[in-house]
Amino acid sequence: MSAHWFMFATGIENSYPTIENGRKRVDEMEKCGHYKHWQTDFELLQDLDVRFLRYGPPIHKTWLGPGRYDWEFSDLTFGYLKEIDVVPIVDLCHFGVPDFVGDFQNPDFPALFAEYARAFAARFPWVQLYTPVNEMFICALFSAAYGWWNEQLSGDKSFVTALKHIAKANVLAMWEILDERPDAIFVQSESSEYFHAEDPAAIKPAEWMNSRRFLSLDLNYGRRVDSEMYEYLMDNGMTREEYRFFMERHLRHHCIMGNDYYVTNEHRVAADGRTWAAGEVFGYDDITRQYYERYKLPVMHTETNLNEGPSGEEAANWLWKQWANVLRVRNCGVPIVGFTWYSLTDQVDWDTALREDNGHVNPLGLYDLDRNIRKVGEAYKKLIADWMEVLPAQSVCLNVPIVLPSEYDEPFARRRRDWARRYQRRRMQTKLRERASEPAR
Repeated sequence: MSAHWFMFATGIENSYPTIENGRKRVDEMEKCGHYKHWQTDFELLQDLDVRFLRYGPPIHKTWLGPGRYDWEFSDLTFGYLKEIDVVPIVDLCHFGVPDFVGDFQNPDFPALFAEYARAFAARFPWVQLYTPVNEMFICALFSAAYGWWNEQLSGDKSFVTALKHIAKANVLAMWEILDERPDAIFVQSESSEYFHAEDPAAIKPAEWMNSRRFLSLDLNYGRRVDSEMYEYLMDNGMTREEYRFFMERHLRHHCIMGNDYYVTNEHRVAADGRTWAAGEVFGYDDITRQYYERYKLPVMHTETNLNEGPSGEEAANWLWKQWANVLRVRNCGVPIVGFTWYSLTDQVDWDTALREDNGHVNPLGLYDLDRNIRKVGEAYKKLIADWMEVLPAQSVCLNVPIVLPSEYDEPFARRRRDWARRYQRRRMQTKLRERASEPAR
C-alpha cells in the first residue's frame, strides 16, 4: 500500500500567454531553459527530496488542432518522471491556448479543451493528480478585464465571458479525465485574494471585489454565488442555463482547493475602485481560512515565492513565514495536505506580469537558471528533511489516497480504480434519475 504523504512540492513554470495583440507568445519553459535542461531539472527534484511536481506539457507545442497532438516532448519528460517515481500534478492550461483556439472568448474552447484533457489522460494513464486550468480567476482577469494577455480586452462582459469559458473548460476536463482515470484527484491552483478598503467611501467597492474573487471557485465547485454576483454574471452575458450547468455538473468531491499566496495578493481599494498593493496584512493563514469556510475542502498551498533580495535571505525568510502559516492553518483544524515553492528555477519577466518581453531574470526559484541552488533552495531542502516524517504521523487517518507512478499496476491501486469507476457510474445514474424527475423548465 502507498505511503502516507504530505505533499512537499515545487513547480516548473509553463506559462504561455500571448501579448502584443497575439503577435508574440511568452513561453516560460523556453525562457527558463527547461526544453534544454529538462533532465537536469528533474534530477534537482531528487536532490531536494521533492516527490510532487506541478508540471504540464507546453500546450501550444503539444495540441496542434482538434484531435491532433505532438506527444514527443511529453513522452520524454513524463516517461522520466515515471521512472524516478515523481508524482506530477499536471497543469494542462496555464494562461494561454494554442493559436488555432484563439483566446478565452472562443465559445468552442471548453469542449475542445476537454478532448485534449482526455487525450492526455489516455496517453498517460498512470497520472493521477491534475490542475486542468491554472488560476482561472487570474487568467480571466489579466486576459479580459485588465487587457494584458491573450484577447487583451478590458470590460465586465469580456471578463465574464472568459471566466465562464475557463471554468466550464475546467469542469468538462475533469469529467473526461475521470472517465480515463476514475480515481483522479484535482488540485485547483487559484489565487487567494483580499481587498482592503482605504477609507469608509471605499467599503462598497472593496466588498464587491471581495465577492468577485470567489467567482471562479464558486462556479467550479457548484456553490451558489451571492445575489449581487448573480446579477453581475447575468448582466454581463452569462445565461441561466450556463449558470445551472455549474450548479449541476461540479465535481467538488474529487477536489483539493489549492490556494496561491504572494505578497501581492492583498490590495488596498480607493473609493473610485482603483487598487494597489497592500503587502502582507492578513497573510496566508487568515485568507485561506476564509476560503476554507466557504468551500470546506482539503487545502494545499499551491504557489508562493519571493525575490532573493540584496541580503540573500529575503526569500528564505518568506519561506519560513509561509510554512509558519501552513502550520497555523493545520493547527486550527483545516485539513491542509501540501505546500509548494513555485518554481524550481528562477523565472523571467514576471516583474512585468509577462506583459513585456524583456528577458529580465527574476530570482524567485529554488535554483538559478544555471541550476545552482539558492539559499531558499537550501532552506526548503532542510524544511522537507525536518518535517517529512512528522506531519503524516499527526493524522494517519486523514490522508490523500495517492498512488505513486511505480504503484499504478499494484493490486490495491487496481481495486481503488475499480471502486472509483463503480462509484462514478452510480453517481451518474442518480443524477440522471434526478433530472428525469424534475418538472419541465
